[in-house]
Amino acid sequence: MRIVFAGTPDFSVPVLQALLDSSHQVVGVYSQPDRPAGRGRKLQPGPVKQLALQHDIPVFQPHSLKDEAEQATLAALEPGLMVVVAYGLILPQAVLDIPARGCVNLHASLLPRWRGAAPIQRAILAGDTETGVCLMQMEAGLDSGPVLAQVQTKISDRETGGSLHDRLSRLAADLLARHLDGLAAGNLTAVPQDESLVTYAAKLDKAEAAIDWTRAAEEIERQVRAFNPWPVAQADYQGEKLRIWDAKAIDDVAAGEPGTVVAAGPEGIDVTCGKGGLRLLEIQLPGRKRMPSRDFLNARSVDGLVLK
Repeated sequence: MRIVFAGTPDFSVPVLQALLDSSHQVVGVYSQPDRPAGRGRKLQPGPVKQLALQHDIPVFQPHSLKDEAEQATLAALEPGLMVVVAYGLILPQAVLDIPARGCVNLHASLLPRWRGAAPIQRAILAGDTETGVCLMQMEAGLDSGPVLAQVQTKISDRETGGSLHDRLSRLAADLLARHLDGLAAGNLTAVPQDESLVTYAAKLDKAEAAIDWTRAAEEIERQVRAFNPWPVAQADYQGEKLRIWDAKAIDDVAAGEPGTVVAAGPEGIDVTCGKGGLRLLEIQLPGRKRMPSRDFLNARSVDGLVLK
């Protein structure tokens, strides 16, 4: 097949690489426009664009695909299939109709659970014990198309948003590689999603990073894990934002007002929650490096301190 790929961030890169390693031909890559990055805020190409340029593949970066001229550019590539992975732009019906085999999307959840922008983090926040990747035939609705294939994986009790992101990215590449020939032949069975089981994974908001110590420790632990590496759970420490990179819920904790540091030592900093306690394992103050809590305690005493 002649394949057009659409994706932008790191998550998409292994899938594009799988296509490049296949017997099919990638004739064009669509990626979001370059964004400012770094101290100089210079425009930087995204990871997908960088990989495409390394392989001399034409890259297209429209701000929208609703324009007829952009649609004509895509049609001129004569794609048999369009593969979409975390692209970030809506594909109108006119675009979905261009490839002979339509457009497929690799989505990081077990659809219909967690349609939307942040399925990886929402699954951890909710305490899900498994997730996966779905290969889906795209239609006009948000992640609502029929599922062509899927792969499942367990969510470990120490999984972070970052570790699960990387694992699902590799699983997505493997899933597509296994089914590319089936897509070319058009012999994959499309299974409609059960609309009664739909949940939505809203885009992450920085405001969600603030910890509410009146909540149960298990919930806060999931917040810490889900928001590592972004936006990173945080609490107020003497007027500064204390970023909490790693923590675990504990049952054996002294009583106290939620947010109170009730113990501190080599194992970590124990904070009382609405139910149970949270042991802070790795933390970071503004302008400082992230560090194990035991190293943080070498220069500071936190006993009795109340985090907000």
